Amino acid sequence: MRKTYQNSKIDTPNAFELTVPEHVNVVMAEVAADMREGLLALAVGAGLQVMTALMDSDVTALAGPKGKHDADRTAVRHGQDRGSVTLGGRRVPVQRPRVRAADGSGELPVPAYELFSSTEVLGRLAMEKMLAGLSTRRYGPVGLEPVGKQVTATARSTSKSAVSRKFVAQTETALAELLAADLSRLDLVAVMVDGVHFAETCCVVALGIDLQGNKIPLALVEGATENATLVTDLLVGLRERGLDVTRPILACLDGSKALHRAVTDVFDAPVIQRCQLHKIRNVRDKLPQRLRPGVERRMRAAYHADSALEAEALLTALARELDKTHPSAAASLREGMDQTLTVLRLGVPPTLARTLRSTNAIESMISICRDSSRNVKHWRDGQMALRWCAAGMVEAGKQFRRVNGHLHLPSLRAALERDVTGTVGPVVQDDLVNVA
Repeated sequence: MRKTYQNSKIDTPNAFELTVPEHVNVVMAEVAADMREGLLALAVGAGLQVMTALMDSDVTALAGPKGKHDADRTAVRHGQDRGSVTLGGRRVPVQRPRVRAADGSGELPVPAYELFSSTEVLGRLAMEKMLAGLSTRRYGPVGLEPVGKQVTATARSTSKSAVSRKFVAQTETALAELLAADLSRLDLVAVMVDGVHFAETCCVVALGIDLQGNKIPLALVEGATENATLVTDLLVGLRERGLDVTRPILACLDGSKALHRAVTDVFDAPVIQRCQLHKIRNVRDKLPQRLRPGVERRMRAAYHADSALEAEALLTALARELDKTHPSAAASLREGMDQTLTVLRLGVPPTLARTLRSTNAIESMISICRDSSRNVKHWRDGQMALRWCAAGMVEAGKQFRRVNGHLHLPSLRAALERDVTGTVGPVVQDDLVNVA
């Protein structure tokens, strides 16, 4: 635990108000050996000297020039002590200057040291490298930049246990921030819900698409299976965090009955869009190998028809043909057929329909979560699964781009409202929208 020895009540410069000298002399003899190890090692050696000069400048600003008496000074020098600073994903030992208040009330912070000794960058770097697939065992040997043998020999906080502790703390913070984010300002047009398994734990995750086309990771819960109770808890949590569930919203789901039930229970006016790709796979799995390509081709052509009526006619005709030889495939095709055609019924333009006709957007986020945790061999408990999944969702959020055809989303909102009131018409495309 870090000691709170400093007197924060005394008016001192903060870490972002450093006393920066105009000139700093670098002793080249001290960094000559680093030249043989490359430019980065040389820069590190020179940088440590500059940091020492910055700390000395801060001490002078607090306590006055060394060796000159000042009756009005508010601080005095108090020698040096061992400390450490963050450097390239490791902690490097340094000698830090100490300053105390002249009235003896306590020790004062040195802004430069406070800035460079922060461990926040250390934890963030460890999290980024581990999510990129670097294991804790290889963090020190191959995950850090070469900063010189002298610095590397004295560095710490690179062991497996130290890196693991930093990663756990960072992912706990990511999980807490994700689950506590205020959703009252979000204006969602579409929501997607799906599950991802980590060993014996199932994490149900939610992704929202707002009126500007931004994809937003919303929340996650953990359980044993993707059941209605678990999904309902997830959606109720969104409502309690301020998400408006009274407005019409497009819910893009796979064929899970649990998801359908939870969405209809929590949202006042959901419009369900069943994933067309899931439906194609479900029908394919009930057919012999020789028939799969032809049936898939006909289903895709139907889903890209000009209208919902035309698509329904094509799918119904296909189902009648399959009734004679493969009734299970025909029954799967008919099941939920109208919900697979929602984007066509609403008249969603093809550029936007490409995103909303399937659950690919949330499955892309789930894929990043799985890829980030691919090195985990032993899942201890559900909390560990939540931490890794939340870290993956945050990482996916950094990579998201706005959905294709996002300029059509206001028209989709109007179509959803008409659908709920029973007066559905096609999404209007004006000249501005056509640019998308």
